[in-house]
This record gives sequence, C-alpha cells and structure tokens, in this order.
Amino acid sequence: MNETIWKHRKPLQHIWNKQLEGQITVGFIGGSITDGRPRHNWPEPVIAWFGETFPQTRIIVENAAIGATGSELAVFRAQRDLIDRGCDLVFIDYAVNDYGEVSDKRKRTREGLVRKLLADGQRDVVLVHTFCQDMYPDMEEGGVPDSIAELEELADHYGIGSVWMGLHALEEVRKGRMRWEEWLPDGLHPTSRGSLSYGQSVIAFLEKELKLAKGTGQEQQDIALPTPLHPKHWELAANLSFDQVQTEGPWVIRRFLHHIWIDQVLETAAIGAKLAFTFEGRGLTLGFDFGKNAAEFRYKIDGGDWVTERRDRPDWCGDDGWYRMSFLGDELEFGKHYFELEVIHGSRPDCKGTNFRLGNIGIIQ
Repeated sequence: MNETIWKHRKPLQHIWNKQLEGQITVGFIGGSITDGRPRHNWPEPVIAWFGETFPQTRIIVENAAIGATGSELAVFRAQRDLIDRGCDLVFIDYAVNDYGEVSDKRKRTREGLVRKLLADGQRDVVLVHTFCQDMYPDMEEGGVPDSIAELEELADHYGIGSVWMGLHALEEVRKGRMRWEEWLPDGLHPTSRGSLSYGQSVIAFLEKELKLAKGTGQEQQDIALPTPLHPKHWELAANLSFDQVQTEGPWVIRRFLHHIWIDQVLETAAIGAKLAFTFEGRGLTLGFDFGKNAAEFRYKIDGGDWVTERRDRPDWCGDDGWYRMSFLGDELEFGKHYFELEVIHGSRPDCKGTNFRLGNIGIIQ
C-alpha cells in the first residue's frame, strides 16, 4: 500500500470490540463531499462495506456532515451529533472546507474537535483528506498542501489513522483508471465514480486495520490525551443557551424546520432589534441560517466600539439554507464579557432581506 495515502497509527480498537458485541455506530463529519444527503458520496460504499463484512452486526450510521461548513462549526456540534449518539468510529473530513481559513485558526478548531472526540476514550477517529483544485500545484510536484500537512501533524500527535483520498483518486487518474471529468467535473465535488474512488481508499484502510486487529489480540487500552499541540485549542468550546440571551424588539425562538442540523433559531426580521448576553471565555463565534435574504448586524464587546459585520454572498449562495459561522475572535482576556448586537440591513445589492436567524452561540474557552 502507498504509505503516503494510508497511515496506520494506533489500532481501531473500539470499533472492532463493539462489532463483537453485535452493534456498531459509524459517524461522519465534514463538508459537502461527505454530506449524506446526495446518497452517492463516499460514505455510502464504506457503509455498504461494513454491512457486507459484518452481516450479523447492526450498523448505525450518524452522518453529520454539512456542505459549506468547516471544523469551526464542527467543534460545537460534536457533542450532540456524534458523541451523544454513541459513535464508535468517526471519520473527519476538513482538508477542503478549512482550506481557506487562516492556518493558526484551523489548527485551534481542528485540535479542539479531535480532543473532544477522544476525551472520553469511547471511540476511534480517522482523518480523511479530500481534494480541491487549489491543491493540485502542490500535489503535482509531489508536495503536501498545508491544510493536509497540518492534519497529518495532528494525526501523528494523537495516533490517529488517516487516508489521503484525494491522492488516491489522483493516482487513479494518472494510471488511466478514471477520467478527470468522472472524478471532479467542477474541480471539487466528485461524481458517483469519484466518490467510489474515495470510498475504496477508505475500505482498503479498514481492511488492513481489521487484519492488524486480528493479528495483535490486544485488549483495549485507555490512554490519556497528550499535551496539546496548540495552547489555544477549542476543546472546551461550548454553546450558550438562548435562555441566557436578553432581547429588545420582536424576537421569537422557534424550532427550525428548514435545516436538519439546526434545532432552534433565535429569529427576527426587524431592523434595529437587539440582543445581549454575558459569557465567560476568551472568544465568540455565531452560527446562522444564512443567505441573500439574511440581514447583517453590528456588535460590540464590553462596551467597546461598534463593529459592523459585512458577509459576502457568493453566486452559489441561495436566499437561505447556508449554516454559516461568523467568527468574532478568540483573543480576549479569559473571564466574563458582555456582548451586544443590533440587526441592520446590509445596504448592498446582494443583501436582499432582513431575516436574522441565529442558530448557535459558540463560546470559546
């Protein structure tokens, strides 16, 4: 096997032990390449492999991937959507969706996510690296894109296995087994054929892991997490309840029926509506149902100057439905802080509405 594509570190003890008990829960988190809703992405052949390999085992799937989201949001979703649902194995796919983030920030969010998933010693984690066109120049020269190199550093530190799915698919193209247009007609999203290539690379990883597990006969060992690579990782990041928010103007809290990953939203459509809350930590990020009909906002922290948020609205962005984060910083002095927000109109041609739908308040500690 190509050791650049497949990295076997610590054995996947949890998933194989749970399989012997007759039930396993496999989790996925990442972006649109991993999203389960198209029903042809790479998790599908991997799920089929589990069913074929363990026909007497009940297979439970928790695919928590959301298109156009990165590890910044995943940190705040890990507990509810993966840990609380009993995942024994979680695949993480953020090589592409974190690609445009500042390196230092994505190091903080990714390590926080990994530490959250490993903290209780109840599951295995595997990193999978997909591909976007911007990675090609590095890979053409035999190099490793920074986004992937940083994930591999994380995997080495925590003993996590990894699969470079994008390189596996590129090698198939180089060997003439798959045409580029069969893989990535838009340079990012695989067709069914490209997704199968990704899935087959993961299956090859799992098959070798299973052989290694049968050969060792080792009992499961609980090992404490190592010292963090980044001192400002987001492991302790947590959501603030809407019950702790004070509002001024016509606000409602409602169950959100239009996005399966947002349970409730704090919502208004009134320009000038305000909210405020106190939080304890060193930073803040907000999650929204976002689109061209979304309002903008301005905010201030601890009575400072107003800061106006001006988010871009790409052509592919719809009127709503994008679970988008607004990162407001994580370099405050740790302690109690007071946050104030006012809804405003964007006053730009691509800002067509005044819908303000807050999906989560993320506190960075």
